[in-house]
This record gives sequence, C-alpha cells and structure tokens, in this order.
Amino acid sequence: MESVDLKEIDSVYFLGIGGIGMSALARYFKVNGYAVAGYDRTRTPLTLALEEEGIMVNYTDQVAEIPFQYRNPATTLLVYTPAIPADNLQLGWFVGHAFVPHKRAEVLGMLSRAGKALCVAGTHGKTTTTTILTYILQSSHVGCSAFLGGIARNYNSNLVLNSSSEYIVVEADEYDRSFLHLEPWIAAITAMDNDHMDIYGTRESMLEAFAQFASQRRDGGALFLKSGLELQGEAASRAKVDGWYGVENDADYCAKNLRIVDSKYEFDYVSPEVTIEGVRLGIPGRMNVENAVIAITIALRCGVTPDEIRECLPDFKGVVRRFNIHVDSENGIYVDDYAHHPEEIKATLGVAREMWSDKKLTVIFQPHLFTRTRDLYVEFAQTLSLADKVILTEIYPAREEPIEGVTSEIIMERLTTEKVLVKRDELLDYLAKDFDGGVLLTVGAGNIDQLIPHITEWMKHRK
Repeated sequence: MESVDLKEIDSVYFLGIGGIGMSALARYFKVNGYAVAGYDRTRTPLTLALEEEGIMVNYTDQVAEIPFQYRNPATTLLVYTPAIPADNLQLGWFVGHAFVPHKRAEVLGMLSRAGKALCVAGTHGKTTTTTILTYILQSSHVGCSAFLGGIARNYNSNLVLNSSSEYIVVEADEYDRSFLHLEPWIAAITAMDNDHMDIYGTRESMLEAFAQFASQRRDGGALFLKSGLELQGEAASRAKVDGWYGVENDADYCAKNLRIVDSKYEFDYVSPEVTIEGVRLGIPGRMNVENAVIAITIALRCGVTPDEIRECLPDFKGVVRRFNIHVDSENGIYVDDYAHHPEEIKATLGVAREMWSDKKLTVIFQPHLFTRTRDLYVEFAQTLSLADKVILTEIYPAREEPIEGVTSEIIMERLTTEKVLVKRDELLDYLAKDFDGGVLLTVGAGNIDQLIPHITEWMKHRK
C-alpha cells in the first residue's frame, strides 16, 4: 500500500469518522494543525463532540457533501474503515479521482514514522504497559500523545493528545498483523503466547511476525523484551535487542525488593543506568509491577527523571476492565477483568489470591471466539481450575461463525474444581441463589461487561 508523507498534506478526510479508533485519529490530526472532516452514516454523541471540536461531519454519502478543500489527492489524506460499503458514493468518488484509501493501522504507521513512536506489542500486557507509560510521560516534563487499546482511568479516554511532544505511544496490535505497519523508535514485547491462530495458522508464523515487528525498530532507538522471550525466524537476525526486563530476577531492567503496602506493591527499580528506590504502583498485582518496569525503562530513555517517576506512579489508576475492584465490602468482593487468554486469567487469579488469600474465589468466565476456545481449551481448563469455583457461560462469537464441536463444554469437562455452566442471561438469578460469599471475578472480552453494573448493585445490597 502506498505511503504518504504527512509533511506534504494539510487536510485529512475520514470515511467512518464516528468509530472509536477513527475519531481518535481525527482528533489527533486536528490538534496537530490539520484540517479535518469526514462522513459517518449516523449522528451520535461522539460525532457531535467532534463537530463541537471544529471537525466537519456529514451524514449522507453524497459527493456534494465533500468540502472543496478535501478534493485534492496531493494535499489530502483519505482514511477509511472497512465497515464502509464498497458502493459508498463518497468512497467511489475518491477512488475515481486518484485518492488512495488508507486503513487506521496504516495511518498509525505513518505517524510512527513522522514522530518518535513508542510501541508496545505482546499477546497480553500491552494495554496496561502503554497506559502506564503514557501516564508517566504526561505527568513529567516530556509529555506524549497516545493511542491506547483501553480506557485509561486517569484520563477516561483511549486517546491522549499533546502537540508539544514528539513522542507517540502506540499499542502495537498483533491481530491481523497490524503492528507490521509500525516503525517504532522504541519497541517492547511483553509476551508471545499462542493467540490469533485463526490469523497466523502456526506458532512459527506468529513468532515470525513478532520478529518482523522487532526488526522494524528505527536506528537510534531501542528494543526491549520480557525476560525469557526469544525472537525467532528469519527476521530475528535483523532485530538487535537492547535489554530484557523482569521482576526479581537477573534481567537487565528489573524490580527488586518487592513488598506489599496497603495491597499495593512497592519496589526498587534497578537497571545498568540508574536505581530508583521506593517506587510505589497505584494498582495491585505482580504482573503490573512487570508492566511498570518496562514502562519506566522506556520513559527514562525519553528523558523522564527518576523523581518524576517516583512521584507520579502512586496516582496511576489503571485501565477500565483491568482488575477493576467494583465492590469491597462485608457483602463480598467483586472484581472485573478483560482477561481472555489463559496466561492473562492466570495472572488475574494470582492477584486475587495475593490480595484475599483467606477467601473463596469464584470466577465467571465467558470464552471469547470459537477459534481461541478450540486452540486453548486445555490451557483454559488448567488455569481456571486454580479458582475454588468456576461459572462458565456460552462462547461469545464476536466476528466468528460456530465451529462444530467447539462449545464451553470442552472446557467444562476438563475443570478440576467446583464448576457449573450457566447461560449469560441467567447469571444474575444464579448468583442470587448460589453465591455464598468471598471474591467474585468476571473475566472475558465479550459482552460480559454489560453485566458489571447489575452485578455491582446486587453485590452491594446482597444479604
């Protein structure tokens, strides 16, 4: 796909501007001085907010709705979402007049080449890591813009804008090989567990994609890997690793002397360049200490001072649906998490055990995708069996059609703990009758999150 020099354009037009990812890009270009406009089929609170911010939005696909300023392919970047139908009249006009439509991932790639992109990849951990990194940079004299894969609770947004900083934090998504559009200045890889086999087919193919991403790191930057990871495949020879990170091990960049104070971790950050004593993280969990280590490492490379890091991290609030404690009372404890891979679930259960070791742990799990369930059902069963009780719901299909023989039962029959299969729509009734206290966790990436307010209210008032 043909690339665009962002220095040569002065305007950006979006087909499908009302999407969460597309609107974030629109806002980024607007704050950085470009003229921005776009089309969307439906007027929503988000598109109205864009209009209030000075972005022109039209709601019929007539060619006449395209402002004159956006009709020159030499000065206008055209961004589209695949959700736009092929017979869209505006899309047809642009294509017929020498415009090249670009997807969101491609545009993020352009931004990564235009500024200093700080890109975090990994099958899990990348959302929290990028959010910690963003918070550190924005709390310091350095600053950044950021495109995050979750809602940062400190900003109530997945987008952070700062036109005075050259740094752009990007969550590098391995799905559909989107991260291969990026050219990081600093790159980090948090995990390379099997996932998205519907895209990659084999583990070797997935590992080759991560190695290719790592090899695209720009000269003068850096590449960091979690301790224990190793790049594989032909592209690995082109990727120079600058260091490994970890917790309480011999990694180059490491958290030492971990201790728990008021359910939160304190630790000493140790690296070849600097030691920062008494770092306190505002969210619980050993895996989040690990995420903080790499975020600190990258932030220091960008010029953030140790004192700025030590001062800001206690106030970091985390990410929506990443171990969010909704109720902690005598009626019970209710926590929700986005975990949808066995390793993520294992980490989430570990935090719960760490914080409430004396309480019964009940997990409601909604499997996400038929292909992921097919590929990982044994690992799901092993990890979920770490809980005292598992409540399984039916698989959330998302973009997929059912696969014969792949249902929640293939996980269910391999669980070695107390277990029950309950339809999602019947969960509240089941909890009212059968939950006997302790810690309740909901985990999954499907629509289980729609039950959060209802479970929260029930837990607060249960007898």
